[in-house]
Amino acid sequence: MARRVTAVSLACLLAAGLIPPLPPDAAAAATGCASPSRPARPGPATPEAGGHAHHDALRLGPEPRTPYPADVGRVLAELDKRLQGREPPARVTVPIWVHILTDGVSGASTASVNAQLDTLRAAYGGRLGGAATGVGFRLDGAQIVRHAGWFTDPMAHEEAMKTTLRKGGPETLNLYLAQLDGQVLGFSTYPYWYRDSPRLDGVVIDWRTLPGGTLANYNRGYTGVHEIGHWLGLFHTFENGCQSPGDGIADTSPAARPAKGCPGGAKDTCPQSGRDPVHNFMDYAHDRCMSEFTRGQGERMREMWVVYRDREPDAAASS
Repeated sequence: MARRVTAVSLACLLAAGLIPPLPPDAAAAATGCASPSRPARPGPATPEAGGHAHHDALRLGPEPRTPYPADVGRVLAELDKRLQGREPPARVTVPIWVHILTDGVSGASTASVNAQLDTLRAAYGGRLGGAATGVGFRLDGAQIVRHAGWFTDPMAHEEAMKTTLRKGGPETLNLYLAQLDGQVLGFSTYPYWYRDSPRLDGVVIDWRTLPGGTLANYNRGYTGVHEIGHWLGLFHTFENGCQSPGDGIADTSPAARPAKGCPGGAKDTCPQSGRDPVHNFMDYAHDRCMSEFTRGQGERMREMWVVYRDREPDAAASS
């Protein structure tokens, strides 16, 4: 953690073709948690009736409580109701805006941002060992944001930061790269929160978790993969432990508790059939042990997309 990366200049991003030219005021104005053994990838807050939850629940305790089976059931029931007569697309493209926070000294580089985008495409495309999800990603833009407070404490300044920087509608993934407190790797909103809190929609991750970053065990870019899974509607694979409906997806075996470190594939903590999905991106293993989504998770993300995020159907996902 001691080693820091100097933030790349806006001119470098423009020269590299990573971002389109920005208006002068854009650059100027720019200027779930866990135990120490597992930095946070916060999970979902308790969904309310109708499939919505309060974003503020992210801040209740070190990590939002695991939803009860009834909570997951409400989300799934609302999803099923809204899906009536609608066919999820076979493929979707997620437009991304990247907001690169910096204090003027530290922050993500052009190379690490590009590597993170490549990692997203590989993970969701099934090229790391799992199923292809049918979800692709397209970079629509990026901006460097020099603001020490937002960079060092994005949770405390979340509303101001996101209200100022956010681009697009429900279909646009706003990815904020900041520096979290060491016990938090990232946090995300959920698709069904957008209606009530559109300005707060998005994903925040620690820039040191990008590929080649300085956070040991969490520097292959899989924190971004994990948090974006939440943004697309996935629960943790260990949700509800061994109790039904678990995470609500048929082909992710139940697990009594999150994975720690890099457990072997023989881990089996529930009496139901199937070993714990310790290699799934929606568990808590070290990055080197993560490699897959399932077909069911891909289908769920596309269902959530058509119900909560799709503005204009797009069948040509980037790969």
